[in-house]
Amino acid sequence: MCHKGTVRVPVLLLTIAFGTLAQTAPDWRKVGSSSVELGLASPATGPVAEVWYAPDGAALYARTAAGNTFQTNDFETWKDAGAVALPPAPLNAAVVRMPEAGATVVASVGGRVFALGRQLWRSDDEGHSWTNLTAFQSQSIVGPGQRSIAVSPADPDQLALANDYGVWRSLDGGLTWSGLNQSLPNLDVRRILSTAGGAGTRVFAAGLGGLELAPGSTVWQPAPGVTLLNEDALKSRYSTLTGAQITAVASAGDTVYIGSSDGRLWVSGDGGQSFQSTPPPQGTSGRVERIFVDATAPRVALAALSGGGPHVLRTTNNGTFWDALDFNLPNAPVYSVTADRAGGAVYVASQKGVFYGHTDLNNATADPVNWENLSGKLPAARATDVRLDPAGIQLYAALEGYGVYAAAAPHVLRSMRLVNAADFSGRPAAPGSLVSVIGGRISGAMGSSLNYPVLAASDTESQIQVPFEAVGPNVALALQTPTGSVTMGLAVQPLSPAILVSRDGTPAVFDADTELPVDGRNPAQSGGRLKIMLTGLGKVRPDWPTGLQAPMNNPPAVTAPVKAYLDGEPIQVSSATLASGYIGFYVVEVQLPAVTNTGTSELYLSAEGHDSNKIQIVIEP
Repeated sequence: MCHKGTVRVPVLLLTIAFGTLAQTAPDWRKVGSSSVELGLASPATGPVAEVWYAPDGAALYARTAAGNTFQTNDFETWKDAGAVALPPAPLNAAVVRMPEAGATVVASVGGRVFALGRQLWRSDDEGHSWTNLTAFQSQSIVGPGQRSIAVSPADPDQLALANDYGVWRSLDGGLTWSGLNQSLPNLDVRRILSTAGGAGTRVFAAGLGGLELAPGSTVWQPAPGVTLLNEDALKSRYSTLTGAQITAVASAGDTVYIGSSDGRLWVSGDGGQSFQSTPPPQGTSGRVERIFVDATAPRVALAALSGGGPHVLRTTNNGTFWDALDFNLPNAPVYSVTADRAGGAVYVASQKGVFYGHTDLNNATADPVNWENLSGKLPAARATDVRLDPAGIQLYAALEGYGVYAAAAPHVLRSMRLVNAADFSGRPAAPGSLVSVIGGRISGAMGSSLNYPVLAASDTESQIQVPFEAVGPNVALALQTPTGSVTMGLAVQPLSPAILVSRDGTPAVFDADTELPVDGRNPAQSGGRLKIMLTGLGKVRPDWPTGLQAPMNNPPAVTAPVKAYLDGEPIQVSSATLASGYIGFYVVEVQLPAVTNTGTSELYLSAEGHDSNKIQIVIEP
């Protein structure tokens, strides 16, 4: 692990995550690519209906199953092709026999005949004999459902194939194939199920099911256990119970909200055993697409509707009264809604993109909500989902075809909040650990007559260290800001381990021998040693001054016993000390077992019963 001085790592993390909060249009970043690893010749994506070459063969066009047309000139990157003319209809061909039942036969200009079925076939003798161009051990190396074949006018051996899993290209007449899907905007993400935080982002995509993005990876992986089956079962059950077509369900504790295809809403206070109709505003129509309910205050809920309007409804009293929040929101279907009640922030995903509004989420008010368009730096596409991370700091949005994007949530500048500097969660602090102050610059911090050193500060965020002498359980922390003193409550407990993760969920885990970061490109090795960087391990021996970087040699050791677990099983902890050259960070070295399950594994640390966040690492033999 490299040592970069006093506060280099924390400052870098904060700048990346929040440096653009002051902009009206968030600085969105792509979360993963638009492709999925399915064990085919290359990463795949959603279905493509048709492919064709430009007359000179210099460009390739693809029309997705959703009807969007894209163009590539370098056979790597794609752009919107606009209103390009569709190709002429494929040439029909009569053949002696079919290579497989149900196949469609088309002819190329040169007289060669292709058959599109589960596999791609080629015949040079009018169908007397066929060559399978895509099979390996009876399976298709490019996936099933061949829909369209194109032959380059510049080279008859250059083929392009469209099927249920995207666009594929061969330069040798079909002997070998590679995918053109990693930048093709054709991943139809419908739901964002969880956000990055060491365990990866998880989504649900049409036709592909549950997907997850391992930290450090750009290609999605299938997540077989991630489904919407439980939600679908609840919709079916509640449809029977109410006699309506239930299209949305959300719950918190025993409070359950449901909505129907015709805009009606119900609420249950007994875990869904019985429901009370809760009339929406007069004139409400259309499908209830999604319901958000506040986990800590179930009386507060929001509903997104895709009818003619209104499109966003609010209740602050368990559905006794719903009011519309549309005001200047474009008159277009809304497919998802999420909120941060404490910050009064509402975010929606709509046909016109992603929008943000600020309103009172504790009381019904007559004040209009002024909606801001956050899509200025996003592709022009329908937004299908929107979600905040657990800390309410990062905003995630799903765009039809383009996948998932994330940005710092604009509302965090409206009020200060304290979060753990390692994973931006609301977990308690511990003596010696780091705390981030989101939403403003501070010049000083005092709590219980102790100075909390300010290690870094900007107009949008600051970072402080908790003194090693601090005791809890609660500290009234006085923060000095440019406009005066602000007092905030900080929970402090003796131990509160949190592994450092980046904004995309990549954990700060290093190979102890090479000091290279462990991620999807550099997996951990079975039997190897890892160094894990974290905060929150409390007191050390010998005592170390608050605000001073740890020594390069013989750093103080953690006094509490630290344990490590890999996929729920204990593994050996070799050492736990302050991280040399840093302030407020610790490093724990662990020994991986010599024989372990390869692939993605879950790792976490524990100190006297206090567990850290759980992260994912990739392990190879």
